[in-house]
Amino acid sequence: MTLLLSNDDGVHAPGLKMLARTLSAAGYDIRVSAPDRDRSGASNSLTLDRPLQVIHHENGFHSVDGTPTDAVHLALNEFHADTCERVIAGINSGANLGDDVLYSGTVAAATEGRFLKRTPIAVSLCGKTHFETAGRVLIDILPQLESLALPRNAVINVNVPDLPYEDITGVEVTRLGHRNKADNPVKTTNPRGKELFWISAAGDVADAGPGTDFYAIEQGRVSITPIQTDMTLHSMLVPVSEHFEK
Repeated sequence: MTLLLSNDDGVHAPGLKMLARTLSAAGYDIRVSAPDRDRSGASNSLTLDRPLQVIHHENGFHSVDGTPTDAVHLALNEFHADTCERVIAGINSGANLGDDVLYSGTVAAATEGRFLKRTPIAVSLCGKTHFETAGRVLIDILPQLESLALPRNAVINVNVPDLPYEDITGVEVTRLGHRNKADNPVKTTNPRGKELFWISAAGDVADAGPGTDFYAIEQGRVSITPIQTDMTLHSMLVPVSEHFEK
């Protein structure tokens, strides 16, 4: 199987290197296309206001001076067209739990592979240390994912506790939890007196009960959450239609 790997931490990130090394050692044929720098929080944005530059690195990786979605889009439609069967994004440095998926460039990179034969996968380490653990977990679950029938608009979001592999307590299929609203932006000024703002960190956890991805990670288990790109609120189609018929 030929896999396209990407991320949002940039082409030189340790998680991406670990992902490529682990999958290659397991016998997978890999291609790599990633942003040229950290683009965390870029979500599903495409760069439409300028052309994109692609750099071909000596290790076979490609980098793009754009977003994670740009990197995967170019790879699948240009320099790796018709060769890849699945996109795997990661290994992200930090969790992508709950509402994080709305902003995550890692999940977005995976999402751009939704038209391929096999369901795309986003892999995140809930920390910055045990990337090897996340790589081994992915190798463990890939065979099971191969036999899993999912709709074409699905993405598998995997989060791995930042623990040694032997300390992982299991694997759990979860739903997304939820966070509270983030803090207000932090205002500052530069040396020339210009007003600037830092976007604050994600909000604290609001819904982290049993069954959520937050809870699984807290218990030392790998969280596997099937998510979808169809954002239609299907349960409200009839009530909204009836409301407008009044």
